[in-house]
Amino acid sequence: MSPESKKLFNIIVLGISFMFIFTAFQTCGNIAQTVITNLNNTDFHGSGYTSMSIIYGVFSASNLVSPSVVAIVGPQLSMVVSGIFYSLYIAVFIQPATWAFYTASVFIGIAAAVLWTAQGNCLTVNSNENTIGRNSGVFWALLQSSLFFGNLYIYFAWQGKTHISESDRRTVFIALTVISLVGTVLFFLIRRQEDTKTPGEEDSANEILGDSSSAQNKLTRAVAAFKKSIKLGFTKEILLLSVTTAYTGLELTFFSGVYGTCIGAVNRFGSEEKSLIGLSGIFIGVGEILGGGIFGLLSKNNRFGRNPVVMLGIVVHFIAFYLIFFNMPNNAPIASMEGTNDVAYMIPSKEVAVLCSFLLGLGDSCFNTQLLSILGFLYSEDSAPAFAIFKFVQSICAAVAYFYSNYFLLQWQLLIMVIVGFFGTITFFAVEWEAAAALAARGSDYSSI
Repeated sequence: MSPESKKLFNIIVLGISFMFIFTAFQTCGNIAQTVITNLNNTDFHGSGYTSMSIIYGVFSASNLVSPSVVAIVGPQLSMVVSGIFYSLYIAVFIQPATWAFYTASVFIGIAAAVLWTAQGNCLTVNSNENTIGRNSGVFWALLQSSLFFGNLYIYFAWQGKTHISESDRRTVFIALTVISLVGTVLFFLIRRQEDTKTPGEEDSANEILGDSSSAQNKLTRAVAAFKKSIKLGFTKEILLLSVTTAYTGLELTFFSGVYGTCIGAVNRFGSEEKSLIGLSGIFIGVGEILGGGIFGLLSKNNRFGRNPVVMLGIVVHFIAFYLIFFNMPNNAPIASMEGTNDVAYMIPSKEVAVLCSFLLGLGDSCFNTQLLSILGFLYSEDSAPAFAIFKFVQSICAAVAYFYSNYFLLQWQLLIMVIVGFFGTITFFAVEWEAAAALAARGSDYSSI
């Protein structure tokens, strides 16, 4: 097998491994609160929203130290160990206990930071300037396919169920645990790439992950990368883009956890209310993959820049929020085990609910593909610290959103996203206009971005 074929093989294995792990984890996140509200065990007092808040809070803090962990352990073993912790978190739902649930939430937050840092390193090592776009697109498509399979299973397994029994819960989470473990084992198939750089040549991935020369050298590089991240975090461009990034964290929480809970709580959906959670997840995935394919893989042909795509994203999301406000009862996010019989401004429609799922996924892909694009463009020399800040801000806001989802009615959650989304779009426009002006001053073609 040629070196290029080996690298493409590694990218495909990486994507398939993530597809399995996140088929299990995203499905778990989508149904966690619904499952918890259906527990008959009065000794369990956990909250799916609180768990996700802990996960993203720890994830955010752990981004500061995960490069050092990956530098010492290596990317492949880091992903394997992280995958095991993902599987343990999912396994907790087989026989839930409050202490185990929250303890696993802390560990998976640490594991998530290590997993994504190692993933970035693996993607970088197996790519060059000519293949990074293709490889990122292949990985994105495989990763987002995870939204299909687990949710498709939930749709059929929970068809006609208004209450999730202990047997239903155990069957689902045993299956999800096994799926996650399969993805973890597949990491062992990734073949190691030899370093082909000259001794004096460095890139941002090596800068943050170091090399194998000595533990001291790795520590020095990790500290340097940490200092660079702090310094970069106070630049005007990063501060402006942080508002946009904050919005992606809030809406990530909404479509990945809160919206599925809302659908599962609406009694007027009848016997399909639980299975609709799975169908909702499938259509979120359709929107994500469609948007990722169009705006990610085809970005080189975009002669109008990034702003129109972000504008499309915010318009699509505002339409979704408007329809959700009219379609879903206000108390749906915090409804009890019995669900809610309330009506919003229209009789709850399954078709509108699923349409909104598609719009949420499509809008999310608009924002994320363009944020990744502009960060890679502006910080090609400092991509590792820039992307670390991106993940830090996004996960902090996701943690905050999961926390207030325990208490806020639907209308207030939607209002928060509308306000932050509006200002996030404006700040993104400002950074993009500056980037375009800088290109024009150098005589470069704007369409080349």
